Amino acid sequence: MAATTDPAMAGTERSLSDPSLYANRELSWLDFNERVLWEARDPRNPLLERIRFLAITASNLDEFVSKRMGWLRRMRLQDPAARTVDGMTIAEQTLAVRERCQQMQRDMDRCWRDELAPALAAAGYAIVRFADLEPEAQERLRDYFLTTIFPVLTPLVVDPSHPFPFISGASLSVILTVHADAERRLFARIKVPANRKRFIEVDDGRFVTIEDLIASHLDLLFPGVRVEDIRLLRVLRSAEVGAPGEDVADLLEVMEDALARRRLADAVAIELTGDVPPARMEMLLEELGLAPEDVAVGDYLLGVADLQQLASLPVPGASFPPFTPAVPSVFLRDGEDEPGFFATLRANDILVHHPYESFDATVARLLQQAAQDPQVLAIKHTTYRTSPDSPILGALIEAAARGKQVAVLVELAARFDEANNIEWARRLEDAGVHVAYGNPNQKIHGKISLIVREEAMGVALYAHIGTGNYNSRTARVYTDLGLLTTDRVICADLLNVFNHLTGLSKGVETKSLLVAPSNLRSELERRVRREMASARKGERARVIMKVNAIEDADFTALLYEASQTGVQVDLIVRGIIRLRPGVPGLSENIHVRSIIGRLLEHSRIYAFENEGRPEVFIGSADIMKRNLDERTEVVTPILNPALSMQVRQFLDALLSDRRQSWLLHDREWTRDQTVTEEGVHERLMRMAPFS
Repeated sequence: MAATTDPAMAGTERSLSDPSLYANRELSWLDFNERVLWEARDPRNPLLERIRFLAITASNLDEFVSKRMGWLRRMRLQDPAARTVDGMTIAEQTLAVRERCQQMQRDMDRCWRDELAPALAAAGYAIVRFADLEPEAQERLRDYFLTTIFPVLTPLVVDPSHPFPFISGASLSVILTVHADAERRLFARIKVPANRKRFIEVDDGRFVTIEDLIASHLDLLFPGVRVEDIRLLRVLRSAEVGAPGEDVADLLEVMEDALARRRLADAVAIELTGDVPPARMEMLLEELGLAPEDVAVGDYLLGVADLQQLASLPVPGASFPPFTPAVPSVFLRDGEDEPGFFATLRANDILVHHPYESFDATVARLLQQAAQDPQVLAIKHTTYRTSPDSPILGALIEAAARGKQVAVLVELAARFDEANNIEWARRLEDAGVHVAYGNPNQKIHGKISLIVREEAMGVALYAHIGTGNYNSRTARVYTDLGLLTTDRVICADLLNVFNHLTGLSKGVETKSLLVAPSNLRSELERRVRREMASARKGERARVIMKVNAIEDADFTALLYEASQTGVQVDLIVRGIIRLRPGVPGLSENIHVRSIIGRLLEHSRIYAFENEGRPEVFIGSADIMKRNLDERTEVVTPILNPALSMQVRQFLDALLSDRRQSWLLHDREWTRDQTVTEEGVHERLMRMAPFS
């Protein structure tokens, strides 16, 4: 790799392979979650939305610990001295990540205890202790406990005839010591039922936690027995289930087995409220296979993600104003002789921008209409994450019942959505849909649909290529783009992609689409190098990328090279980024921002100046090794000049935002917390629809 001089680093000449130029993947993600936590602390946000952001932060952290600490644990067992591109060993990363996670737990607790709980109490809602309630309220709750909670509970005591109980991941437990007799003190555990509300209403404005209610009625669970050392326990387990391998006879059965094994996966962390006796701690660590450093002990609320329940309280003015997604005018018109979507699409490409523009009234409605249209011959579709009540998959089942050829690629290994996808795969197969799962070692992450329709001029193809999942629920809060087109080259390419996924071929050739792992990396790199050639000639050269992550080390090095050549690089990155922008001699032409706010930025966009003839692409891929080399991803050009301009205007709106933007300089994220002007999400909501 080329060498660079970085005055900010003591003037030492460094290679672009120098580990110090690359941020650690895990710590960069934790930086992102701290930005989400700031939304909970930001007084410019409405109170209930701050509580919601706190719950999201906690949910994010739980998922991170399950996924990444599980991975680090596995790697540490294999080779703790192994180093990643940033130079850190697996052992060093494990220590740093554990410390950051535990610090984030403490920060979340302070945010709740010192800021949000008092503000919520001032608004008329408070969590109180059962012991502090007046006798009448205690009696009402005791009746509620006896009828609604007590029958669900199962007290478990550990002794020679009762083995240590299995503690499922992310579940909450009340643990205690029971005096069996004068000599024996036994460990006992009561699992807090997840199918009951965490916060139980006492009366208007007052709540008790379910664990407090259980702990206050141990006399009913252990009658006549003395109890002590009452604590709360939470265990997080690894989400690593391993790859299924190539010699798989039935991928559906393999994934069902993997899903069952995840429930029994290794523990990776323990959370406790208060110290437990040393003997009890030793038993917990031995039974769960953990070390003392894997335990976080504190006097704080466990399972902070459950605060999501309180974010829906009826507090006037404490939530974001309601927003109804717009319906573009082209979707409000129907043709006289045939569905208006098809007639409109034959005339022009259509770009839809969710959630500003309705997903259900555009993409979902198109596929529903295709299912009912007698002229539609076939529908091909991929699904990665979808809702349990998916209107699209319901429409595809209807299409199969109407005799259409329907093929659906279901990604069974979409982490934490496996059970839902397995259920849908079974339902689709039972309905006569052709269901395929692709290569067991290569996830199908592309967001694509193809409709085949018999028309007067012959068979016509209609394509949808998007940046987000076909999920009506997340489409209300995730920002995503989707292209609807009849372009012959794009549709022919998409047909080749589907044939590759359902058939047998070593790769897929395309003329217009960028498809991973075949040509996506090489085509994106080629365009960056084209901008570098323009910069060397003194011409305007610019690259804009809006992605969820920039994790790939080789692409990061290429962006460093582009900056050194004089290319203006603007990166809008929600989460992980390995790059250090603004370092003299290395990356002063690179500018990085992260947009955090009411909506979750999810769309992936790639824009290149191209000597005054801008190229714009959208699709499913981030700049991560797994996306570029190990998954099926589809990225499409936006060929219609008006739509290309629309995407670039959207990018300009993000790049000019001051309210929601975090800016990264070298290793430090900053945001001006004093800005009160309208944020980009509110601005775009006000402007929708865009067509």
